[in-house]
Amino acid sequence: MTEPPLAFRIVNWIGIIDQLTTTEGNRLLKPLGLPLPQLVMLNHFSHRPDEAKTVTSIARALQQPQPGVTKNIQNLVAKGWLRERTNGADGRSKLLVLTPAGLAKHRAAVAALTPWVARAFADWSEKDQRTLFALLDRLKLWFDSDRDQR
Repeated sequence: MTEPPLAFRIVNWIGIIDQLTTTEGNRLLKPLGLPLPQLVMLNHFSHRPDEAKTVTSIARALQQPQPGVTKNIQNLVAKGWLRERTNGADGRSKLLVLTPAGLAKHRAAVAALTPWVARAFADWSEKDQRTLFALLDRLKLWFDSDRDQR
């Protein structure tokens, strides 16, 4: 049997890493009452904490179905980690903003995950970590760009 092309194998490995980190991430985040899909949402908001977003823009950015995004948003609003306000430009939608409690919960989640993730890179040099990050960032940017062209 021949091996699949290297590009496929790389993306496949990233998928396997995603599965493994999702399982362990959910386990580590359980004491915080923060399932991984909700952390993904808080992480999306944490990059620009003062920027208001709509459910539609979040669904597009995360490439997730709008009903699932809506459910996670409702949970985060109920917990006080996101705040809704009226969208003056479109009365049919709400604008969502990260609250200080949501930012604090995001920081707590990062703190809970950091020791485990640090163990994965314990025998990696900083240079190797930076190289991997740069290559993954390049790949992410390509996928972002490709999504936006469709």
